Amino acid sequence: MTPLQAAAPRSGAAHRLAALAADALGGSLPIRLRAWDGSEAGPAEGPVVVVRSRRALRRVLWQPGELGLAQAYVTGELDVEGDLAEGLRAIWTAARAHGLHPPRLTARALAAAVRLGVVGPPPAAPASQARLRGGLHSKARDRAAISHHYDLSNAFYALLLDDTMAYSCGFWASEDAAFTPADAQRAKLELICRKLALRPGARLLDIGCGWGSFTLHAAQRHGARVTAVTLAREQAAYVRERVREHGLGDRVEVLCQDYRDIAGGGFDAVATVEMGEHVGDAEYPAFAAALHRLVRPSGRVLVQQMSRGRNAPGGGPFIEAYIAPDMHMRPLGETTGLLEAAGLEVRHVESLREHYARTITAWHRTLEERWAAFVRLVGAQTARVWRLYLVGGALAFEEGRMGVDQILSVRRDQDGDSGMPATTHPWYEGLDRT
Repeated sequence: MTPLQAAAPRSGAAHRLAALAADALGGSLPIRLRAWDGSEAGPAEGPVVVVRSRRALRRVLWQPGELGLAQAYVTGELDVEGDLAEGLRAIWTAARAHGLHPPRLTARALAAAVRLGVVGPPPAAPASQARLRGGLHSKARDRAAISHHYDLSNAFYALLLDDTMAYSCGFWASEDAAFTPADAQRAKLELICRKLALRPGARLLDIGCGWGSFTLHAAQRHGARVTAVTLAREQAAYVRERVREHGLGDRVEVLCQDYRDIAGGGFDAVATVEMGEHVGDAEYPAFAAALHRLVRPSGRVLVQQMSRGRNAPGGGPFIEAYIAPDMHMRPLGETTGLLEAAGLEVRHVESLREHYARTITAWHRTLEERWAAFVRLVGAQTARVWRLYLVGGALAFEEGRMGVDQILSVRRDQDGDSGMPATTHPWYEGLDRT
């Protein structure tokens, strides 16, 4: 305890703040608070939340709940002492155990806020928060939303990801300690190829190709002829360069365009890996219809997509403000229903929820190990956005508040034939050696 903390009276800011929070949340805080005046309040054994500025509380007054807290965290006005993941896990577990509700600005809480000197005009949103214009899921707005996240810079993602540059859930096919995050990504890519039954010369459409990990794997390992599509200009440039480096120009075409502008069809297989979350709720039926239109009869479609529970659709206030603006996640059953309504027959569904918790934890470990390099590259505020994003995402998958699934479907031909074998292929055999 510092001399300032020892001298701080029990009527210090932390004690008044704890009383305010208890009134707003419907119960005592399960954490220890340290306020800007050095005072502390709350259980000694709990995680310590440091409120460095009255501005942090002003943000929460104007944006009660997740968004206001996130704004305060990314600006550094609020922090969690020690390991953020352990702190958030302890806070959420204790909040559920104590039955706390989302913040409510009661008259008593407002009076306490006045006494704390935190009432005032709304602080400006942090610079790292997305600012989109135009109609929801118009092509221009969708391009801006994708650019906000994926055009952060190829250098940033190269620093965060492994050498596959795969930015999606890996498949941990082995518990061997020597099995790396890159191995998990390669196993995921191979699993998708097997589910799609790719053969040399097969025409594959990769919608939302990212930095080309699946495109390159399918072309190199399976001899597929791939059309790779992305809305992110930096991604498209990166994939084109990798195609050139690997001498795959005769097998891979890279398009920087909206999926709604993809012409033609007759593809033997279509894959869309964690792109469907960006489509939007009202637009998803048309997206599913496009998948059906683009694949040939008896061709297969693989959708890898995140999900949320029925009572928590969308991406969440923080995710939508800082990471993936306008994204929408829904329960798995609703997505499979939309694919079926478009004429696709769902043949196999596999949850990868636990795999994503491990994947994101690996990304977070890299972020912390290379923290100084990330701060130099994108600044402290954006680095803190990503710390909060990765820690919160891993916990959401770990606790089952979010899921991710591979959905394999087929477009039956006019006679109703799916072209699928009567039994499942040995998709998983040898994946730990890919």
